[in-house]
Amino acid sequence: MATLSLLSDKNSSTHRALRQFLHNPAGLIGLLILLAVVVMAVSAPWLYPGDPLDMVASPLLQPGTDMQWPLGTDAMGRDLAAGIFHGAQISLLIGLGATLIGLAVGTVMGSLSGYYGGVIDNVIMRITTLFQTMPAFLLVIIILAISTPSVELITISIGITTWPTIARLVRAEFRSLREADFVLAARCQGFSSLHIIFREMLPNALPAIIVTSSVMVASAILMEAALSFLGLGDPNVVSWGFLIGSGREMLRTAWYLTAEPGLALVITLLGLNLLGDALNDALNPRLSEQ
Repeated sequence: MATLSLLSDKNSSTHRALRQFLHNPAGLIGLLILLAVVVMAVSAPWLYPGDPLDMVASPLLQPGTDMQWPLGTDAMGRDLAAGIFHGAQISLLIGLGATLIGLAVGTVMGSLSGYYGGVIDNVIMRITTLFQTMPAFLLVIIILAISTPSVELITISIGITTWPTIARLVRAEFRSLREADFVLAARCQGFSSLHIIFREMLPNALPAIIVTSSVMVASAILMEAALSFLGLGDPNVVSWGFLIGSGREMLRTAWYLTAEPGLALVITLLGLNLLGDALNDALNPRLSEQ
């Protein structure tokens, strides 16, 4: 009966959170924006086959001049629409990939630290503090400067600099749950520590992790754009930061070269922030009850 009651409580909480999210206009707008970016990324190979770095038309065609190139071309005659659509792929790939790496490392470290405490907690927190003493962006630049930049390396570099945030969050959640009744009951029933960590405690910490992950995706996308803008991105792919950086020297004569990819970047980050705020309102029981 206790198990059925627990499942019923979880189902009601899920339904309440979903209802709260669906009644949040800002969250729905953010979700629609992200769905549009995903559609752009998925449809890029079909709408714009071939290499987006190829020169396909006359250079510096203004937007709307030729409907075959609706967003215009850059100084080398490359189609900006193709670059923006293919850039969505790179931004999402790096943003999601780096976030998954950060979540995986941070969740494991934070779970062990919060559950066991003592010496394990001290060691993990010292490692976390060590990573946080150096600015994440500077650490990524150092990693890329001593090797050949690639999408994979950029993703890993950003991922290993973002895990301390999740580690501290999960540690705080686990410390508050460590003495909860359901954890004590699981210990009394003889469940292993790994079972209690990943099957009992981690699901209760997921709401905070999910909300934070949306911010991490936005931060990773913005960091990749900044790296590409500085010339530290993968030279073999097109990203929004690469397009913005390519057009910065012609802001007065060809403003659209930076404005169009910059607008795509801003709208995507806005969508992620709107979605994150809506998820926070929906998954936070104290806010949803107000």
